[in-house]
Amino acid sequence: MTSETRTAATGPADAEVVDPDYPVTPVPAHARKSFFSVAVVLLGFTVFTPTMLAGAALGPAFSFSNLLLVIGLGSLVLGVYVAVMGWVGARTGLTTVVMARYTLGTRGAKLASVLLGGTQIGWYAVVVGTIGDLTAEALDWDSYGARAAVMVVTSVLMCATAYWGYHGMYWVSLVSTPLILILAFWVLGRSLQEVGGFSGLAGVEPTSSMALAVAVTTVVGTFVSAGTQAPNWTRFARRPSHAVWACVIGFLVGNGLMIFFGAVGALTFGEGDFVLVLYQLGLVGWGLVLLFGNLWKSNADTAYAFGVAGAELFNRPSKAPFVIGGSVIATGLALTGVQNHLVDYLVLLGTFIPPLGGVIIGDFLARWRRGIPGGYAPPAVRWPNLAAYAVAAGLAWLSGELGIGIPPVIGIVVAIVLSMGLARLSPDTATRVPAQR
Repeated sequence: MTSETRTAATGPADAEVVDPDYPVTPVPAHARKSFFSVAVVLLGFTVFTPTMLAGAALGPAFSFSNLLLVIGLGSLVLGVYVAVMGWVGARTGLTTVVMARYTLGTRGAKLASVLLGGTQIGWYAVVVGTIGDLTAEALDWDSYGARAAVMVVTSVLMCATAYWGYHGMYWVSLVSTPLILILAFWVLGRSLQEVGGFSGLAGVEPTSSMALAVAVTTVVGTFVSAGTQAPNWTRFARRPSHAVWACVIGFLVGNGLMIFFGAVGALTFGEGDFVLVLYQLGLVGWGLVLLFGNLWKSNADTAYAFGVAGAELFNRPSKAPFVIGGSVIATGLALTGVQNHLVDYLVLLGTFIPPLGGVIIGDFLARWRRGIPGGYAPPAVRWPNLAAYAVAAGLAWLSGELGIGIPPVIGIVVAIVLSMGLARLSPDTATRVPAQR
C-alpha cells in the first residue's frame, strides 16, 4: 500500500476514526484482509439472481456458440475495467467516492457521492420491493400488509448486515454464496435435461435477433455501475494483485455464470430467473431460500455503498447513520411500488456512472502512480477532470441513443484518455512531490 495523507482525505471532523470500516480514511495495514476474504465478498456481490434476466434476453437471440462468445466478451470487458478499479482501490486504501476528492476536488467529489449513493438507494428499493412481490407470488398472498411486512423485515436484515460492515458482508456471503451456487448448478442440470444436454442446447435455433454491440452492452451493463464501486471492498486487500484477482473471480467469473444461467433457463424453461424456475418445478421452499439468500447479501453491499457515499458527502467519520437513513428511505420507496417504475431510470444512470470510474483510473495513472504525497490537499474543484467526465458521459449517452458502439465502454475509454491527456497539459504540483512511504 502506498502512503496517503489523512488530512487530504478527511476534514477536521474526521481526526479520530470511529468506524472500523474507515469510510473516509485509508484502510491501514493492520485492517487489511486476506485474498480469500475479499474474493468471497466480491463473489457474493455479483452472484445476483436478477442478473439472470440479462441472460434471458440474450439466450433466444443467439446460437449457443455465439452466446458463449457474447457472454465471454462482455464479461472480459467488465472484468478488466473492474479489476483496474479494484487495483486502484487497493493501492490507495480509499473508497470510490473518497478517491473522487483527488480526481474532482473536495467539492467536485460531491457529484460522485450523490450519483453513486443516490443510485444505490434506488437499487436497494427495487430489490426490497422485488422480494416482497416474489414472496407474495410464491405463497399466493393477496394482502398488501403481508407483502409490506416481508419488505420491512428483509430490509432490516440487510441494513443490519451493512451496519456491521465488512465483517457482516463477509459472513453472509461465506454462508449463502455456496448454497446459491449449488442450487443454481442443480437447476442448470435440470435445464439441460429438458433439451438433451449441451448438444441439445447447441441445437436450439435463435427465435429473436440482437446486434452484437447491444448484446455485449447488456452483459457489461449488468454490473458496470456497481463495479465502479469495487474499491469500497478491494481497499481492504493486502496486495493490489489480490484485489485484481478477486475482481476477476467476482465480475468475470461470477457475473458471467449468472448471465449464462439466465440464458439457459430462458432457452429451456422460458424463464431466466432460477427462483421462478424453482417455483415452476414445485420447489417453492428452495426458491425462497435462493431468493432471500441471494438478495440479502447483494443488497447489504448496496446499503454499505450508499453508507460510505453519505459519509463522504457530509464528511463524517462513520457510515452508520447513512446506512440506516438510506435504508429507511429506500424501504419507503419500495412500499410505494417504486420497483415497477424505477428500473429504466436506474439503468439510464448506469450510462453516467462508468465514466466516473474512467476519470479516476486515468487521473491515478497520470498523477498518482507513485503514491499520494503526504500533506497534499486537493483543490475544491478540478475543472479539467470534471470536463473530461462530462464529455465522456455525454458521448456514452449519445452512443446509446444512436445505437453505435458499447456505451459503457465508450464512456470509460474516453474518460481515461481525456483525464490522462488533461493531466499532462495541466500538471498538478503534487506530481513533483515524492511520495511518502
